[in-house]
Amino acid sequence: MVKHEGGLESTRVRQLWHLLEPLHAVLYYAPEVFEEAVALGYDAKDRWPSYFPYRAAPLGAVGAERVASAFYSFDPRMVAENIEPAWKIASPEALLQARVRGIDRAYRAIFGARTDSPELAEAAALARRAAEAANTAGRPLAAANAALDWPEAPHLQLWHAATILREHRGDGHIAALLVAGLDPVESLVSFAAIGAASVERFESRGWSRAEWASARDRLTARGLVGADGTATAAGRELRRTVEERTDQLAAVPWQSLTVDEVDRLAALLGEFWVAVLSSGLLPTETTLGIGKV
Repeated sequence: MVKHEGGLESTRVRQLWHLLEPLHAVLYYAPEVFEEAVALGYDAKDRWPSYFPYRAAPLGAVGAERVASAFYSFDPRMVAENIEPAWKIASPEALLQARVRGIDRAYRAIFGARTDSPELAEAAALARRAAEAANTAGRPLAAANAALDWPEAPHLQLWHAATILREHRGDGHIAALLVAGLDPVESLVSFAAIGAASVERFESRGWSRAEWASARDRLTARGLVGADGTATAAGRELRRTVEERTDQLAAVPWQSLTVDEVDRLAALLGEFWVAVLSSGLLPTETTLGIGKV
């Protein structure tokens, strides 16, 4: 069992991500948030026209190249298709306000009376302390979200904290992929190769079959993926190292809490995590490999 500075085990760091990720990700699936996007003028044919501007809004009205760099694993053409018209439809400021309104409505629909419970308020306070302790140097998405004003309502503070912490982890994950020598499409191919999710699920990132095959060939040449597309022992070890390094880089915010407080937060988040998963809004298989890595 690997422990990071402060004595926090890597499995605990990863568990906290598993608990908080759905609380953040419901932004991209809840009908209430889609309704807010549609009210601004975004197309609701699928989640991507609102996903990209909602997630990128803290960065400001930046171009597709910067968004593709920050999001990393998406095909830049897919990013451009959704970002280039985004700021003509609504400003980043309007999107930031819309996502708060949408999450307020979504959380109230999912949690009901528990939205205003003392347990949620306690969880929000603990998560906020961790989020405010996050080191954001070299982490563009975490830094951009951390620079936003904190909402007043505890349930919105919980969502904002979850967002900062997941983007903090995500920025660190990109660093780990770069150290491992995995470009955006190779990062997906190598992840699929260890069974983190199906190849079909990773198609949502927009890469063509030819680009996927080319990346697989590059990984095969490195001895990381076999002819059948599954990871070799070296490939599995590389991905294990990537995930372990990601945990290490994500551990710093949690050092602001005592071990007992970390345990308390994990216990408090349980019912809200279950509520989000039980809502049926989130897909049963994601590209993040939650529950599989």
